[in-house]
Amino acid sequence: MLLDIFISSYVIESDARVRYVLSQLPIAYVDIRFCAHATEDLDKVMEAIHNILPSDQTEEVVFNKSVLEGHYGNPITFFEARIKDKETIRVLVENLSANLGSLDKDELGREINRYFEKGSLYIRLDKQAAFQGKIKLVTSDPIRLRIRFRKSRTEDVVEICREIGMLT
Repeated sequence: MLLDIFISSYVIESDARVRYVLSQLPIAYVDIRFCAHATEDLDKVMEAIHNILPSDQTEEVVFNKSVLEGHYGNPITFFEARIKDKETIRVLVENLSANLGSLDKDELGREINRYFEKGSLYIRLDKQAAFQGKIKLVTSDPIRLRIRFRKSRTEDVVEICREIGMLT
């Protein structure tokens, strides 16, 4: 019983700390970039994107669209958006923090120098997993996120990411 009270108290304090850190919004903006290849269903790709964005904020995010040509002449549709709205950023980061798996959070923490450069955290998310409503890291054909922090020191950003639950 005492352990349950302690755990409940810790969860409430932890959630309150995350909300406090995010209310200070140490993030300037978030860039999202992804490609839809000719072999992919564009509606499914967009559904994957909407699964990582805050559900009540998806209309607020406007993507610029470019049609490119692949090496063999195949069409590739490239999308990009910059999110500056504080509420959209807050909810997006909360979603990432809540749904990124512990192994991926460990990977980010262990290899932070691979993911962080000059004030930006670069995260590549799996499109297929996002379509299924899951958030996980991937290296090929990703949804690319660039989270631009207001601080540029690696130590400061690691501390912020730990406080909001993106790193373990």
